Amino acid sequence: MTEHTAGVTIEPATADRFDDAQHALTGGGDGKSCQCQWWTITSTRFNATSADERRTMLRDEIAAGPPPALIAYIDGEAAGWVRVGPRTAQPRLGRTKAYATVSEEPWDDPAVWAISCFVVRREHRGRGLSAHLLDAAVQHARDNGARVVEGYPVDPDAGHAHSANSLYHGVVSTFRDAGFREVGRSRADRAVMALDLAAPRV
Repeated sequence: MTEHTAGVTIEPATADRFDDAQHALTGGGDGKSCQCQWWTITSTRFNATSADERRTMLRDEIAAGPPPALIAYIDGEAAGWVRVGPRTAQPRLGRTKAYATVSEEPWDDPAVWAISCFVVRREHRGRGLSAHLLDAAVQHARDNGARVVEGYPVDPDAGHAHSANSLYHGVVSTFRDAGFREVGRSRADRAVMALDLAAPRV
């Protein structure tokens, strides 16, 4: 899949793009240390691994395929990242009470996909790149047989302070603009949102 929108090119995170993935992940925030492994392993295992070990885990995950994420490029330089894939491949989501108690979908259904992590390099923020990544992630899920895609964004307008790092979930307004409906909230600023890919496009 190659997505071209408004000067932004979005490609799957494949083994030959691992260096680009690292460039996208290390441009600010927690991507450099997390290596987008937070949702794929238990808290105990995450805390027992180093950033270098998580980078190896991500390299192995990408090499094994299918691509677990998409990379956004601006003028040929990796500028952003979004994790998208079957929710069953991100088991920590189902063990997170804020989502497990709100989602309407069975947690063992591989046709339910999750968009769980955004990273945008600091120099490219404020240009709507997260919206491009979200649109591409939805199309990627659709192209690969997803029935429903979920997101777990925060709502910065709900009265809670959020650091830039905490916005890796995405924000509610971006998901709403992409056609997602709000399923529910575990607290005022944390939403579960879903898009039914089997429904006719409006």
